[in-house]
Amino acid sequence: MTLMSTADASVQALYFEDDGATPNSRFPVLLYRLKLDPSGDNASAFEALFAAHQWTPLWRDGIFDYHHFHPNAHEALGIACGRARLTLGGESGQSMSVKRGDVLVLPAGTGHRCIACSDDFLVVGAYPQGQEDYDIQRPDSAAHPYALARIAKVPRPAQDPVSGMRGALMTHWR
Repeated sequence: MTLMSTADASVQALYFEDDGATPNSRFPVLLYRLKLDPSGDNASAFEALFAAHQWTPLWRDGIFDYHHFHPNAHEALGIACGRARLTLGGESGQSMSVKRGDVLVLPAGTGHRCIACSDDFLVVGAYPQGQEDYDIQRPDSAAHPYALARIAKVPRPAQDPVSGMRGALMTHWR
């Protein structure tokens, strides 16, 4: 595995309000800043890390360039290569930069989109076991009540995708 120790990774909790179109979540987005082996296969390392903590890695790609959220699944995004500027929290959310080694853990309903990225930008997307059939929704005030009802039914993950049972998710997502 090419990931260095995750025990000393810094973690940031980011909160986003419901704006009437993008539900977001009462749980924070978790942003991990990991140190990766620059010569390793980081995508495979993220897949192994996520799978070891009961999150199923399903794809390698970029992040859609339009605002969207998943009302029926939480999502972990491991930045395997490159850098990007993202908006989290919907149209009135917050823009931030991510780079190789970062992991975003998005609770169900959290809006996200890619504003710009490097040519080599590569992300590994993973979902808690049982939530692999994720749905993609765009912000919509008319469908908002239905999205909220779906989000309320999504169970919390059994483990943090980066640190397992001792991870920040276990503390912040109570």
